[in-house]
Amino acid sequence: MDQFLNDFLVGKNFQQLATNFVPHYTTLISKVGGILSQENLGRIQATLKEAKLKDVADIIEESLVAAENAPLDVAVIGESGTGKSSFINALRGLSYEEEGSASVGVVETTKKRTPYQHPKYPNVTFWDLPGTGTPNFQPHEYLERVEFATYDFFIIISSSRFSLNDASLVKSIKEIGKKFYFVRTKVDNDLYNEEKRKPTSYKRERVLQKIRDNCLANLSHIGVPEPCIFLVSNFDLDDFDFPTLEETLLKEFPVHKCYTFALLLPNLSEASIEMKRALLKEKIWLEALKSSALSFIPFMAFFNCFDFPQQEKCLKHYQSHFGLDEKSLKGTAEKLNMSLEDIKSFTKSLNVQFLVQDDNIGEKAMKCAECYCSVNGGLPSTIFQFFKIYFLHLKFINTVADDAKILLNKTLESLSLRR
Repeated sequence: MDQFLNDFLVGKNFQQLATNFVPHYTTLISKVGGILSQENLGRIQATLKEAKLKDVADIIEESLVAAENAPLDVAVIGESGTGKSSFINALRGLSYEEEGSASVGVVETTKKRTPYQHPKYPNVTFWDLPGTGTPNFQPHEYLERVEFATYDFFIIISSSRFSLNDASLVKSIKEIGKKFYFVRTKVDNDLYNEEKRKPTSYKRERVLQKIRDNCLANLSHIGVPEPCIFLVSNFDLDDFDFPTLEETLLKEFPVHKCYTFALLLPNLSEASIEMKRALLKEKIWLEALKSSALSFIPFMAFFNCFDFPQQEKCLKHYQSHFGLDEKSLKGTAEKLNMSLEDIKSFTKSLNVQFLVQDDNIGEKAMKCAECYCSVNGGLPSTIFQFFKIYFLHLKFINTVADDAKILLNKTLESLSLRR
């Protein structure tokens, strides 16, 4: 059992709990940082010292809501025909034919800045911005019209060469202290064309290195020293540099923005899956601490029950984060040339009854004990709430994350066979 929660559950001195809280919390957080801000860590310490458990629960709830609802605005800039809209659709998990997808075409389809919300995370918005070289926009008026200062970071896209206008944009982005990333799209097309032209001498890695070197030389020539360039295919995010782009963004993001962004990214590497697992396990720990604090208050546990319908809903929520929801699984099945039944045969989290069993005698007996403890409050009620929320959630998240890694490895194996 987690040592801090163990001390909390057995009613250890609250002064000592307050002293141990921050050092223990730092061992739980992921590489991208924790959900609790430094200010709220201090507030929790202070309220623990005074044994104000309801206040502890309120601060945790405030922090969780802030992390889950933090707005994120991503600007995607590029000329028409560079794959900018397709890139946005890929990040949102939509095909160009689906309702709500960004318009895709070889002619100029973006004449003004256009917002596209993520279908699963509505507080995340991708902004499709016009290219600076289109007839309708000139660089001197571009910045004002697209409200440049409102975005969290910028992705500058090209399918060939970056322009002097791109270099001007980078200078302005630097001046306002924001991050920017160069993305070279359609590398799958380049590889296909090169293999057709030179079937006997074609070497995939050599062609990719040539594309990268050309981009670096191009950006250096137009005044962007030591740029970081990512080669991607909008139709196969598993391949090329998108997993590296994903990890780079998470490392450089403001901590309070990382939670939702980490969850919305596709599972393209084991590192990204483990990042999601760590963030969700931290959230589970905070939820368990919050529930345990509330459970010291008689009857309060009744308002924090975790019954079968809620368990099923919770499991589906985790499945959605890791791409194991029904829609995502259909896409994975097509990639792997499998049926959904085939996928279910080697995964565990898709069998709800297997993970959520509500009909054994031991559990019914525990429900009776829980009912009694919930009325009386105190230590027994706290232990029951901790056990039910923390360990059951932990079982859900670990099973789903493990299944996501299995599907990732099968996808990567399939991809390597196609090369």
